[in-house]
Amino acid sequence: MTPTHSRNVKNVLEDLSAQPDTGLDDGEVRRRQKEHGRNRLKEVETASPWRILADQFKSLVIAILAGAAIVSFAMSEIVQMLAILAAILLNAVIGFFTEWKAVRSMEALRSLGTVQTRVRRGGQSATVDAETLVPGDIVLLEAGDVVTADLRLIESNGLTCDEAALTGESVPVSKTSDAVDKDAPLAERGSMAFKGTAVTDGSGTGVVVEIGMNTELGSIAQMTTEAEQETSPLEKRLDRLGRNLVVLTLLVAAVVAFLGVLGGRDIVPMLETAVALAVAAVPEGLPIVATVALARGMWQMAQRNALVERLAAVETLGSTSVIFADKTGTLTQNRMRVARLVLPSEDKDISWEDDDRPEAPPELACRLLEVAALCNNAELDKDTEGGGADAGPEDEDAGERPAGTGDPMEIALLHAAAAVDIRRDKLLEEQPEEREVSFDAETKMMATFHKAASGFRVAVKGAPEAVLEISTHIVTREGETETLADRGRDEWAERVEALAGQGYRVLAFAERQVDSPDTDPYGDLTLLGLVGLADPPRSDVAQAIEQCQRAGIAVIMVTGDQPVTAAAIARDVGLADDPRAIVGNDLPQTDGDQDEDKQGNLLEYQVFARVSPEQKLGLIRHWQDSGAVVAMTGDGVNDAPALKKADVGIAMGQRGTDVAREAADIVLKDDAFPTIIVAIEQGRTIFENIRRFIVYLLSGNLGEVLAVGLCAAIGAPLPLLPLQILFINLVLDVFPALALGVGGSPADIMDRPPREAKEPILTRRHWIATGLWGALIAASVMTVFFVALWQDMGQDAAVTIGFLAFALARLWHVFNMRDAGTGVIRNSVVQNRWVWYAIALSAVLVAAAAWLPGLTTVLGVVPLDLSGWMLVLGGSLVPLVVGQTVLSLVPRAQP
Repeated sequence: MTPTHSRNVKNVLEDLSAQPDTGLDDGEVRRRQKEHGRNRLKEVETASPWRILADQFKSLVIAILAGAAIVSFAMSEIVQMLAILAAILLNAVIGFFTEWKAVRSMEALRSLGTVQTRVRRGGQSATVDAETLVPGDIVLLEAGDVVTADLRLIESNGLTCDEAALTGESVPVSKTSDAVDKDAPLAERGSMAFKGTAVTDGSGTGVVVEIGMNTELGSIAQMTTEAEQETSPLEKRLDRLGRNLVVLTLLVAAVVAFLGVLGGRDIVPMLETAVALAVAAVPEGLPIVATVALARGMWQMAQRNALVERLAAVETLGSTSVIFADKTGTLTQNRMRVARLVLPSEDKDISWEDDDRPEAPPELACRLLEVAALCNNAELDKDTEGGGADAGPEDEDAGERPAGTGDPMEIALLHAAAAVDIRRDKLLEEQPEEREVSFDAETKMMATFHKAASGFRVAVKGAPEAVLEISTHIVTREGETETLADRGRDEWAERVEALAGQGYRVLAFAERQVDSPDTDPYGDLTLLGLVGLADPPRSDVAQAIEQCQRAGIAVIMVTGDQPVTAAAIARDVGLADDPRAIVGNDLPQTDGDQDEDKQGNLLEYQVFARVSPEQKLGLIRHWQDSGAVVAMTGDGVNDAPALKKADVGIAMGQRGTDVAREAADIVLKDDAFPTIIVAIEQGRTIFENIRRFIVYLLSGNLGEVLAVGLCAAIGAPLPLLPLQILFINLVLDVFPALALGVGGSPADIMDRPPREAKEPILTRRHWIATGLWGALIAASVMTVFFVALWQDMGQDAAVTIGFLAFALARLWHVFNMRDAGTGVIRNSVVQNRWVWYAIALSAVLVAAAAWLPGLTTVLGVVPLDLSGWMLVLGGSLVPLVVGQTVLSLVPRAQP
C-alpha cells in the first residue's frame, strides 16, 4: 500500500471521508471513536496493590527485624518472635496504605494535565481534548503547538516542526502539503506532522491519519518496556540520610552488644537488644512520611491551580529567590481590548472605549481595522455579536477564554473590527487569503496576501519600530498616499512612546499592493496608523508582589513589550516606585567576557523589555551565577529553552503553548501570578514539615539509644526491652510524625528569606537541637528509672516505668517541634488538627500497652501503683516543660 506521505492529499481526504472546510460532525466523531479508540499511547503500568505491599518488605530495617525474629525462634522465644512479626506486618500495613494513597493521588494529579488541540468540527473551530481525536479530524496548527496525532498536511504557511523527539535532528523541519517520495526517510517526510513533535514556526492544517499506538511515536513507545521513575534531590538526600543512619546504628548496636557481654550479660538477649537499638535509631517511618508529605503537598498545589509536573520542583520552590515574570496574562488580566486608534489624518487619538467610541468612525479607521482583521489568525465564535471591542469576559480578573479562539490580542482586534461591522469571514469571501507570512521574532511582523481586484493586497501588522522602519509612505485624510520622511517617522515614534507611557501595548498597521503573492511583503509599505491595546493589571498582583518582596523574593518583569509600556505596568503592580527598564538591544553580553561592573548593573533593573529567547537564557544564567534560584514564567514556544534553563520553569495552563507546558516544571491552571506565591509557600511548607518530622523522629530515637547504651555500658539493668523499643518506634511514633508531615503553613513562612539551594535537610543547628532533645529525653526517663530501682519497686516495675515514660515523653515531644519564639498555644503544631488526632490514637495504644491483657504480657509490662504512675508522668512531662520554656525564651532562629 502506498504510504500516506507520498499520496496526493485529495486522495487521502477521500479515503478518510474528511472535508477540510467543515471537518467531521459530532455523530461521526463518536462512531470513529468506538472504532479506533482513544488517541493515547499505551499507559505505563501502574503499581499494583501486591507490588506496593511487596515493596514494604524490601527495607534493610525489615531485614534486621526478620533476623531478630529468626533468632527468637531459634531460642524458642515464640511470643517474642510473633511480636516481632506483628511489628513487621504493622509497619508494612501502614506503609502500604500511605503509599497506595500517594500513588493514587499522583495518578489523579497526572489526569489533570490533559493536552488540548484545536480542530475543525461541524464547520467551526474548537479546542478539544487530544485524546478524542479520530482519523479524519481536521487539526489546526500554530507555532507553539504540540502535534497530537500523525497528520497528513493539507495546508502549510511557513510551517516548521521540531522533530528531535523522533529523528534526533535538532534543526526544525520545513513542512509542505505536497507529496514526497514514498521511500523518503522519516526526517524527510515534509508532508507529514508527527505526534509528539513541536510546531516551531508558521501555521498549517492537517488531517489525522493515525492516532495512539499506530503513530510513529507509538511505535517508539512500544519499544519502551517501562518508564524511568523520577527521583528528586530531596528523595536522594533522604535515602542517603537513611543509609548513613543504618551504618551508624549498626556500629552503635555492635558496641552496645559487646559492652553488654563484657558486663556479664547473656549473648542472646544482648543480640536482641542490639538489633532493637538499630531499629530504634533508624527512623523507619521516614520514607512513609516523606512520601505522604510530598504527595499531599503536590495535591494541595493542584487544588490551588499549580500542577507540579516534576517532583524536584517541590524542593526547589522553597529556595526560589528570583521570579522572572511575563507581563501579559501573568501580571495583567489578559483581557486585551482595543482602546486607542492613532490615524495619520487625525490630530489626536481616537478613543475606542465602549462609552466614547465615535458612532461614525473615520473611513481610515475602518481601513485600518480591515487590515487588522485580515492579518489575523484568530476566530470569533459564530454567536459573538459585534458590539464591543473587549476581548475578555465581563467579570474582572476572569481567566476564562474570551469569545473566540486564538491569541487574545488578535481576538481583541477582531472584536474592534466587528464593532463597526467588519467581519473577517466576510472579508475573506471578498478577498481570499493566498499566503501568510507568520510572525517572526526577528522581523517582529506578520503579513497576509489577499486577492484584490487588481493584484494582491498585503496586510501587515507588527511592532511599531519594525513597521515604521520599512514604511515608505503614509496614507492621507483623502485616502491618498504621500512619502513618509524621516521627520515623520520621528513624530510617529513619539506618538508610540506616548501611548506606551500610558500602559498600552502598541501595534502598527500597514498595507501595499503587489502583483504576485510570492513578493516580499516587507517593503514599500503604506502606514495606516497605530492601535493601542489595554490590558489592565490583575487586582491581586500588587498584593502578591508585596508578599514576594516580604519573603525576600525579587520579581523581575521579562517581556516582549515596549519598555515604556512594561515600566508603566511594573509601576502599577508595585515592582518599584520608579522601575528601571532596559531593552534587549542594550543588554551586555552575558557570556562572562564583559566587564563585571556592567554585569553587576543588570541586577539593578526590574524590567527587561524586547528581549530575545537567547537573551532570556543569558539573564537566567547571570542570576544563577550570582547565587540566585530562578523561577521563570512563560507561555510561548520561544520560552521553552528558558523554562528548561530556569531552576523552576512555570508555564501558563490556559494561554500557554503545549511546547511551553512540556518544558515546564509547574503549570498554572489559572495563569495567575498569585498562584506562584501559593506554590512557593507550599514548597517551603513541605520542606519545613519534612525537616520537622525528621528532627522529631531522630531526637526521640537518640534518646532511646543513649538510655539503653549508657545503661549497658555501666552494667545497669536496661530501661527498655527489645519489644518495647519496637512498639514505640513502629507503632507510636509513626502517627505523630505523619501529622507533622502534613501540617499547614506556619504563619510567618512567607516572612522568611529563601532557603539556600544547597542547604542540607538538617543543618548544624538542627543536629545540635536533635542531640539536645535526645539527651533531655534520655536523662529524664533514666532518672525516673533509677529512682524506681532505688525505691525497690522491682526491676519489672522499673522497666515498665521506663517504657511508659519513654512512650509518653515521645508523644508529648511532638509539641517541642514548634518554632522557637512562637506562642505556646498559637503555633503551627498546636493548630494542626492532625497532631491531636495522632495523640488521641497513640494515647489509646499506650493505654492498651499498659492494661490490655496479652499485650502487656508480650511487652513485659506489669501493673503500677500510684507512685509508679507519678514517676511515669513526671519522667514524660519534664522534656515537654523544659522544651516549652526554652522555646519561649530563645529568639526565633533564622533559616
